[in-house]
Amino acid sequence: MTNQPYGGGYGYGAQEPPLTPYQQPQSQPQAWPGQRYDDPYADQQHTQQWQGQTWETQMQPPVAAAEETSYLPPQDVAPVRVPEPAPAAGAEPEYGPATLAGNTRVTDAQRARAEGRSPIIEPGMQPALLTAVLGLLLAGGAALGTYALLVPLVVLQGVTAAGWFRLNGMWPARQGIALGFLGALVADAAMLAADRSPGVILGALGVWVLLSLVLQLRSHADPDERIYGLMATVVAAALAIAAGGYLAADADAVVVGAVAVAAATVARALPVATAVSVVVALAAAAGAGYAVGGMASDGALMGAGAAVCALIGHRAASYDYPSRFVHFTAGVALPLAAAGPVVYALGRVFG
Repeated sequence: MTNQPYGGGYGYGAQEPPLTPYQQPQSQPQAWPGQRYDDPYADQQHTQQWQGQTWETQMQPPVAAAEETSYLPPQDVAPVRVPEPAPAAGAEPEYGPATLAGNTRVTDAQRARAEGRSPIIEPGMQPALLTAVLGLLLAGGAALGTYALLVPLVVLQGVTAAGWFRLNGMWPARQGIALGFLGALVADAAMLAADRSPGVILGALGVWVLLSLVLQLRSHADPDERIYGLMATVVAAALAIAAGGYLAADADAVVVGAVAVAAATVARALPVATAVSVVVALAAAAGAGYAVGGMASDGALMGAGAAVCALIGHRAASYDYPSRFVHFTAGVALPLAAAGPVVYALGRVFG
């Protein structure tokens, strides 16, 4: 046996390579006396595979389990809701308390539907009193003269245009309100120039419908929004212009019709059942027309006809829990504005 290393290995006399950190020396088998020791590396003449733990393999951090490293999104826990009592009879409806979870606030109309109640709330007595005051101003202006009638009429037309846009949830809608109010002013001026000819109202309506259509076609909004805006603009202008029927009607007809609308609106706001208040309103309007119209049946019929239109306008202003601002615009103006054309027509019929 020689002390020279084998090819690719090392024997007894060969110098072993230095140990890496944390490597334990391999123990050599002991040979018995007279027994030849076989080199365990003799079969590895050309290659040597270093087996054992090295610094790199021992210092690697342990691999965490997939459950520990996976991302788990935060779990939202639905808040516990405490049911709210239904408002007592005669109490003002209120919105529910604010929440931190970002839930959509339940409106009064949605709550009423959920509880089986009607989602319609009427304007009430305060707007009815304002309608009565404005109606009496129209009647007094008509008794004094054309230009005295023009002042409360312009106020009625402006509130009508603004109230219709607010009733449809479009606020602020300055262009539509200004367009409808401008159409009413143009119609009033044209009627004064044409000796209060009612044909001017139809001409102004046609022009303003066309103008509203052109303006909405130039809009960059979505098609659905443009159609909705077009309808709101056309109706607001039509109501404001049609209220000019008071200016085209005879003075006596305006006095009877305006007083009848005032009486019907106040009677409709009484705290009684709906059917009862409607009957009372029609009776009050007919009685007011009979009294103001010279104790004649024509005055009673004219007052009842104006009251029917006023109740339709009152019902339109009561739609789907509108706000107090809607009640003080549309609720005040729509009963009088809706009765304007009928006052003119009934005045022509009854002379």
